[in-house]
Amino acid sequence: MALNKKTVDDFNAKGRRVLVRCDFNVPIVNGEISDDTRIKAALPTIKKLSEDGAKLILCSHLGKVKNGPNEKESLAPVAKRLSEVLGKDVRFISDYNVTGAETTAAVDAMNEGDIILLQNTRFRGEEETKPEKAGEKFAEELAALADDFVCDAFGSAHRPHASVSVVTDYIRKKGGNCAVGYLMKKEIDFLGNAVEDPVRPFVAILGGAKVADKLNVINALLEKCDTLIIGGGMAYTFLKAKGYEVGNSLLDETKVDYCKEMMEKAEKSGKKLLLPIDTVTISAFPDPIDNPSIETEVHDADKIPADKEGADIGPKTIELYSDAVKSAKTVVWNGPMGIFENPVLAAGTKAVAQALADTDATTIIGGGDSAAAVNQMGFADKMSHISTGGGASLEFLEGKKLPGVYAADDK
Repeated sequence: MALNKKTVDDFNAKGRRVLVRCDFNVPIVNGEISDDTRIKAALPTIKKLSEDGAKLILCSHLGKVKNGPNEKESLAPVAKRLSEVLGKDVRFISDYNVTGAETTAAVDAMNEGDIILLQNTRFRGEEETKPEKAGEKFAEELAALADDFVCDAFGSAHRPHASVSVVTDYIRKKGGNCAVGYLMKKEIDFLGNAVEDPVRPFVAILGGAKVADKLNVINALLEKCDTLIIGGGMAYTFLKAKGYEVGNSLLDETKVDYCKEMMEKAEKSGKKLLLPIDTVTISAFPDPIDNPSIETEVHDADKIPADKEGADIGPKTIELYSDAVKSAKTVVWNGPMGIFENPVLAAGTKAVAQALADTDATTIIGGGDSAAAVNQMGFADKMSHISTGGGASLEFLEGKKLPGVYAADDK
């Protein structure tokens, strides 16, 4: 892979209009942002360009926007929060067309160092219409606003959308720079190195609910890592593939043969594939999910009762997985070990997070629920890198070419 992309340090932005694709897809409850992690992650790039005298035009999507433009999915709260954390006014352009007359006039009136935020890019259906060429018109309109383009939205880098990758064609045609921001560079450096040239031993930990979500990642990581640890709901399909009774545990019958293939692949290639040796079981899924009064039992992985379901890794498995991490030099983790949203069923996930916090290895958290768990449990500052993109980090770990990364200019 050896990606060597142009960054914001590689061109002079003074006096130039720079369109920056950010990832401001933040949770908003009753008009208030409940987690501003992604906003804060964008600050280094924004500050750098603004201080260099660029005219900064920020854009992002928010939510899935299934029913057309609406105020609930407007980026207005993001502009407000961004102004607060920057200590500088960020002008919000509420234009539902995103690139209409109001936007054009605002850009024309900008001074060096000014920052504006455009409306939700998904208010334009062309942003994500398939096939990807359908976004050409919107991409061309976005490019018309700017001289240069910077992608700092790793969470969207795996999508060939108008504002992520297609826009670069039009910026390049006019002689502009297409670069990555500091956040994107960090993701490329950590995840790229983990995949292509890890310091060994390299341990990969995969959890979460479904095998199907991580088919290609399991296969790819088995070729690259020394030890692959499986936890979470997906582990029970592997246990079924070993011929074990898994009771009412999460199971994908269609992937049992695939799990057998992966276990055979690990054995033939001399890789360790670690599966739970005991599991915490419950009688029924907690309702609500964080109900603390749920009753649990611990059973060996080959003795799960037919009327129980696995909900977390057990104490013997915690010890096994923690030991595997101790000797590692590089660890990549994606997916929780159990129903971590429930305090009674979070022990496995917390123990893995603790093991990563205690090691001297380079520790990379691959976004999504594992990032949420690490943040929630207070281990964030102990990790080398926490990816801002769940789906994007998985595809990167697979070795896929992410459109938002590859669209940037090479140095």
